[in-house]
Amino acid sequence: MKYTSTPAKAAKMYYSISEVSELTGVKPHVLRYWETEFPSLKPKKNRAGNRNYRLKDIKAILVIRDLLYKEKFTISGARKKLQEHYGNPDALMNQLNIPFADPQARQILVSIKKDLEELKNFIDTHEKEG
Repeated sequence: MKYTSTPAKAAKMYYSISEVSELTGVKPHVLRYWETEFPSLKPKKNRAGNRNYRLKDIKAILVIRDLLYKEKFTISGARKKLQEHYGNPDALMNQLNIPFADPQARQILVSIKKDLEELKNFIDTHEKEG
């Protein structure tokens, strides 16, 4: 069993689609689809064509996710709601009271959760033996 802590890194400028998927809980194919439906969601692409998401893109994804999944908007309804706010996901997030934590903090919490699950399994295994 390993007990490692994840060192806090400086906030990154760009995140890959897999990192954004893990941070937001939205599958990569859904993120790519949303790009076609929401004009405000346009991550930059590098020379290889890979998407590079910025924090503002991640915030927009969180707003879209919550509009669709929590508020039960349709795609067109969510698009209209975003347009009402001139593509400013920060204003909409404040209105909907959606918390947005530093993505690095989420990665640390995921790591801690994994370590705690490993510790629980270790204890459960040794209790059965003893």
